[in-house]
Amino acid sequence: MHPLDRLVILLYFAGLCFLVWRVSRRSAGSSRDFLSAHHDLPWWSLCLSLVATETSTLTFISIPGIGYTQGMVFLGIAGGYFIGRGLVALWFLPRYVEGSMTSAYTVLGARYGAPMQRLASGAFLVTRFMAESIRLLAGALPIVWLFTQSGLPVGRWSVLSAILVFTLFYTILGGLRAVVWSDAIQLGIYGFGAVFCVVYVWLGMAGHGVAGQGWSMAVQSGKLAVFHPLTAQNWLGDPFTLAASLFGGAVLSIASHGTDQLMVQRILAARSLREARMALIGSAVVVAALFGLLSLLGVQLWVARAGRSLAVDHMMSSDALFPHFMIEALPAGIAGLLIAGVLSATMGSLSSTLNAMAGASLTDFGPRPRRWIEQAMHHIGYRPGPLSAPRFMTLLWGAVLLVGAALFTMGSKSAVVLGLTIAGWSYGPTLGAFLCALFLPGLGARAVMAGYVASLACMALVLIVGQLRGVAIAFSWLVPLGILFHLGAAGLYRALAGQRAARPEAASQEPQRD
Repeated sequence: MHPLDRLVILLYFAGLCFLVWRVSRRSAGSSRDFLSAHHDLPWWSLCLSLVATETSTLTFISIPGIGYTQGMVFLGIAGGYFIGRGLVALWFLPRYVEGSMTSAYTVLGARYGAPMQRLASGAFLVTRFMAESIRLLAGALPIVWLFTQSGLPVGRWSVLSAILVFTLFYTILGGLRAVVWSDAIQLGIYGFGAVFCVVYVWLGMAGHGVAGQGWSMAVQSGKLAVFHPLTAQNWLGDPFTLAASLFGGAVLSIASHGTDQLMVQRILAARSLREARMALIGSAVVVAALFGLLSLLGVQLWVARAGRSLAVDHMMSSDALFPHFMIEALPAGIAGLLIAGVLSATMGSLSSTLNAMAGASLTDFGPRPRRWIEQAMHHIGYRPGPLSAPRFMTLLWGAVLLVGAALFTMGSKSAVVLGLTIAGWSYGPTLGAFLCALFLPGLGARAVMAGYVASLACMALVLIVGQLRGVAIAFSWLVPLGILFHLGAAGLYRALAGQRAARPEAASQEPQRD
């Protein structure tokens, strides 16, 4: 690795440490401020934090490879995201912001009782554990490869531990406030890196005279198409058709930004409903720009390589394309900035997840988790303060995610698609429960809970059987499928319960015979 690259990486970490120190000094020192930043963060910082949280290394590494193999299709997904976030701003945010809540699942608790709130929060924790373990591993593996190719061989455990320790440092020290501001800076780093790469490759193509003919080939090959054509063979398994991208992407965005504590926690930190809406809609615009830049970079590399197969250069997965490009093509200093960008993307999503999981654990399960933590601290002779429980819970979830990342393995499937598929397990059932709370008040708590449990089981069965039998279901259809499972199971439970209630009543009205 060039000394200039090492200097850039060190300067990045030094600057991030300084930022966390400044932000932690402004913290109010309360548990509420640690988990909700006292609802006084500016909308633009929350907008950037939302994008940094949802994108992560999976986006930064995977989308250029998808652009190389499939074209600009993630722009279609971004269109669905924009529609979905508009609906969240219209339907969900007024109920969230007016109640000054710290958890998305408080809505379900208020409507159906504490058991439903705990059930939804538990599903969130399980989903985040699986998805973030994949994210953490996906972020560590290219870093291991990048450092090894640069002459600094490191192991997976070393990288995982280093990422986690540094992320825990600023997450525990500054809480949500530090997470949001560090997210904004980290997004700026890998956003600038994406812009630089697009411009750099464009100038290189123009200098070698391949631009005109190469782009004609790209158009003929469908690399600039935003949607895949819909056929009888791909309607279920392709997430990039018009219907899957716009409708499925919109429903996915409603679930992720309307019911997932990871995203809702940031929206709840806004100063007002108006600023919360600005942050949410702004994030749709920023993520579309990021998807477009990274997809365009992938298409540019396809043009520059004359459409050569990735397997020719021994790349077994499309996720390997961007790391190879960083090492082989970028000048000194910029390569270090891009490595810092990969680290930024990994730590941005990880810090957000840790803070959200700690908040859900201490908010949705009543006072018991906090009381158990404080009793354990008293038992060892430590006097707990107001931030002791949230900081300990953050540390605990960090250790759990480290173990999860160490146990998972990556296959040939794109990491970003894998992450969205995992999230699809609980997104649909959870959104179904929220839709029942908002639009179907006649369904009782038992019916909604039964539908939720049944739909989670059905979704797990669909994913497992599909994996075993090789049946592909596009990640954009998983959330609508989960909603249908939930509404169907809840309606069936309500109908059966109504029949059971009607039988004793009918029996009591029968005339008695002598």
